Amino acid sequence: MWTYFTDSDCDVTPEVASRYGFKLISMPYSIEAKTIYPYEDFDTFDYKAFYDMLRGGVLPTTSAISKEKYMEYFEPEFAAGNDIFYVHFSEAMTMTFGNMRQALDELSLKYPGRRFLDVDTKGITIVSYLIFTEIAEMLKAGKTPEEVVEWSRTQVDNFAQYYFADDLKFFRRSGRVSGIAATMGGLIGIRPIIHMTDDGKMESIGTEKGRAKAMDKLLSKVEELGLDVASHKIIIGHTDAPEFAAEFEGMLRAKFGQDLDIEIIVTNPTAGSHCGPNGMGVAFHSKGR
Repeated sequence: MWTYFTDSDCDVTPEVASRYGFKLISMPYSIEAKTIYPYEDFDTFDYKAFYDMLRGGVLPTTSAISKEKYMEYFEPEFAAGNDIFYVHFSEAMTMTFGNMRQALDELSLKYPGRRFLDVDTKGITIVSYLIFTEIAEMLKAGKTPEEVVEWSRTQVDNFAQYYFADDLKFFRRSGRVSGIAATMGGLIGIRPIIHMTDDGKMESIGTEKGRAKAMDKLLSKVEELGLDVASHKIIIGHTDAPEFAAEFEGMLRAKFGQDLDIEIIVTNPTAGSHCGPNGMGVAFHSKGR
């Protein structure tokens, strides 16, 4: 029997995880030396309060899950005779998965008959959520984890994510985005356009002056890279900017058709600690990243 896992950095909430029969691994963030585990230390993400706190000057930090924490998630499943299938955010972005591999090495000695399979979405937040929903629907339709892993070898790179940030101080502090100049954050109204690369890292591809031009740039990327866009779900994510998301939804429907399957979600607090408030992005099925 398989037990399915995903994580909160894929923007999956407990409600969504439960809908598809997944268990949720919580990726932590810290504020004033207090470490917080989303959906373990609170039930519902109060995103308005969280992003208002960031607007007020709070700069959260994030950290990797320990080997011991992974063992708390995984060992009960192996002990019960279950195998594990895990759909997760980009392994290239964090030391978290090094700790996970250490835990699995130790558990494999204790439970030699158990199997672990995973899919690296090579993304975070909305593109990981989009890939997760595609995989969850495949499993629901009867595909096996082995078949999904084989599918992922060629298909993960056919999902793209483009995003604009409102204030670069969050990204500059984290150092997670390549291509961002240290002085860029002081330029008023300049918004970097960020995407996930083929190797699962965040990269700035340039800047736009003002929100309207940034949204136009995101739309142009959907036009340029989109592959059979209308036949796949589109995810719009935001960091407490629902009006931007609603406006961009209208732009997508005007360009690609009113019957698009679009879901608007809020960026989880751990990833949001790096993005900051007032940002927005889109994830879609694509020819490449």
